[in-house]
Amino acid sequence: MSLRRVILYAGLTVSLSSLAFSLGSWTAQRAMAAQLAANDERLAVLQEHVARSILRTREAVSVPSATTGEQAAGGGGQPSGGDAVAAAGSPQSALIDEIKRQLQAEMGLLPVRLLRERRESFVELNATDNFGKTSYGTAGYLGSGYFITVKHGVMALDEPAGRERRRITSVTIRYDDRALPVQIVDSGDATAEVHPGDWAIVRVREEIDLPPLRVDASFPFEFAEPIFRLGNDYSKGIILSTGYVGQRMSNGLVTCLTDGHPGVSGGGVLNQQGDLVGIPVGRMQGDYRFSFILPVRREMFRKVPGFNPAIETD
Repeated sequence: MSLRRVILYAGLTVSLSSLAFSLGSWTAQRAMAAQLAANDERLAVLQEHVARSILRTREAVSVPSATTGEQAAGGGGQPSGGDAVAAAGSPQSALIDEIKRQLQAEMGLLPVRLLRERRESFVELNATDNFGKTSYGTAGYLGSGYFITVKHGVMALDEPAGRERRRITSVTIRYDDRALPVQIVDSGDATAEVHPGDWAIVRVREEIDLPPLRVDASFPFEFAEPIFRLGNDYSKGIILSTGYVGQRMSNGLVTCLTDGHPGVSGGGVLNQQGDLVGIPVGRMQGDYRFSFILPVRREMFRKVPGFNPAIETD
């Protein structure tokens, strides 16, 4: 076979292959276009059906009512032309509220409104020592100018021997973009950090407007119970962290699976009702995921006038 004929056959083969490929692509595109058109048509029919169903539902349930406060014609305050029941106080509303409550209980959720209220009860706490070093933490408001925090945030603890003793020379809280000085009113017997006596009560003399915390001194800290932590996380403001109760330690502290970042010491550990049940006092060495929580006790509030740390219900 001559070289010319071989080239001719090869060119013909390539041409036929290209033609077949183009024809196949065109056929596939036509089929795909037809399928998309059919899908769009079915989708349009479905949308129209859903729209009509919603419209029928609204016409059957919703009855227009004036917003002037006047009663609708027909007397008795009932709108004419239907038996629609007001959403507030209705059985449907009660059922929805109950479902929300159960979901919150099962999933360990805290209502956003309650979270915002509790967040406003915590402030940044700063302390400066005699070496000029400043540390930061958190304090929770109890009312009447009193705050609860950690002792190691306002007093120097566990100082090694053979060096000049460290002393806290000033303590302030951040309120309304101002640094307000605080006075130490009471504290526990801690001589080191992460200790059951690592708590303190401080007071601001100036008048402040913050929502006081509710306190539950009987929270059982059952294993895997959901908790919420609010603290001055890395001195970036009061930040929320969620977690779960671990186990009670022999010294009275509780381990919890929640962030233990610097600055959250003295913050608040809340239960699902938003009550203060503990304060973060430290974390496991080298691991920010596990925190040590100090459960609140009645003795902590002995010098807060008129404060009763019993569970309060709305």
